[in-house]
Amino acid sequence: MGIVLLIAFVLAVVIAAGYLVGIYNQLVQVKVNVDKSWANIEVLEKQRYDEIPKLVKVCEGYMQYERGTLEKVIEARSRFLQARGPADMAQAGAELGGALKSLFALAEAYPDLKANQNFTQLQQRVSALESDIADRREFYNESVTINNARIQQVPYVVFAGMLSMTAREMYKVAASEKVSPEIKFAVPG
Repeated sequence: MGIVLLIAFVLAVVIAAGYLVGIYNQLVQVKVNVDKSWANIEVLEKQRYDEIPKLVKVCEGYMQYERGTLEKVIEARSRFLQARGPADMAQAGAELGGALKSLFALAEAYPDLKANQNFTQLQQRVSALESDIADRREFYNESVTINNARIQQVPYVVFAGMLSMTAREMYKVAASEKVSPEIKFAVPG
């Protein structure tokens, strides 16, 4: 009878230990997933910001009178490189996005620039990176949602507190990006 109780006790300890290890591993997995998804955004953002000087260089030769627009792009790029965390990066990214939109819109007035193959390739590359960044931001927010929900659920909340795990910040769209653009059509008179 004593051996049966000893085996039952050892089995209960092994099951409990396995359960606790499983909880720990799940918490680590959601944390690592958030970190990985944030790193993926940073990689694409870095690629985008590495393309900006090339784009500006191509434009400089054609757009001698549009120095202000080019400077806004360069300043927005610099602000992003100094940004820390999702909120700062979202704001800096919105500023750069607006500056790039202005640059691309202004490029329409320069047919030689639009015909330049380097400009066209860089414009397409930056646009593709913008799309990829949007996808990665969505994945990041999904990872943060899973992390934040998990660390608030029982029994994870107990272990999350012991591991100093806190809720992570979502990547939010800047207020300037939520405003609908004004669209005007020129009607021939």
